[in-house]
Parts: sequence; C-alpha cells; structure tokens
Amino acid sequence: MLLADAMLGRLAKWLRLLGYDTTYAATLPDHRIAARARAEGRIILTRDRELARRKGIRSLYVDSQILEAQIREVVSALGAPAPGTEPRCPRCNASLSHIGLDEVRARVPAFVLQQHDHFRQCQACDKIYWPGSHWQNVQSVVEPLLDRRDRDESRPSQERG
Repeated sequence: MLLADAMLGRLAKWLRLLGYDTTYAATLPDHRIAARARAEGRIILTRDRELARRKGIRSLYVDSQILEAQIREVVSALGAPAPGTEPRCPRCNASLSHIGLDEVRARVPAFVLQQHDHFRQCQACDKIYWPGSHWQNVQSVVEPLLDRRDRDESRPSQERG
C-alpha cells in the first residue's frame, strides 16, 4: 500500500494500472501525509528528501523526474505486483471489475467496440477501461523489469564454503 505525494501524481496513476494500491495526496501538507501513511500502513512515495527522512514513517525517495525511471525505481525497491494482480482505477484507485460488451456498448465509442472485447469498470467512479495503447505503453516499461527479476530469481545461488 502506497501513498504518493503531490509531486508524483502521474506515477500514482501508472502504479494503479499495475495493480499497486496507491493513494494520492495532491494537496496535503507533509505532516498530514505522514499521519495518513502511519494510520493506513502505507509507504510514502516522494521526491521531497525532507519528507522521506521523517522518523516514524516508511518512505521511498523517488530520485528520477522521468516517469519510466520512477516506475523502475518503485518496482526495483518494492518488488513487482504478484502475478495475477488486477489493475486498479488510475483515476481513483478503486478495484476494477470485468464488464460485458452489452453493458458498455452505449458508453464507449464505436471504433473501440470494433477493436476490443475486454472491458473493466471502476467500482467507485464508474469509468470504463479497455487495453488500449496506454496499457501497451505501461507494459513496455514494466515487462523488462519483470523479466530481469525473473532471471535473477531463477539464477542458482552459489554456496560459499
């Protein structure tokens, strides 16, 4: 469970798409972010060195200003979501559920219906999602990280004697 500060709104959206439970504190001052993170058991993601150094919180200082590198930092530090982890709503962080073609027909553009047959709906804000080019962009950033992690985990360890 993560809590992104005001400097990491874009990162929060992408982490949600990857399945990380990520709240976004767009307007909270640092002391309230820290209090919320403690109360909810969340790790703070921040580009604010002072906030990251606060005692009594768990935090990850995100060094890069580039989104793809930020994603790499989080996945490298915290690990990838477990296989089968479902994406979350990038807008509000709620769970997404599968929804049928008949239910979305009147709610998505016709060209989307011609190109896609898998849809999800946010349980909180009701927004409809499908695996379009945005999802391909997310995957192209994350898959190399997951492949590298799988290779590292499958590598036999050497015993020292």
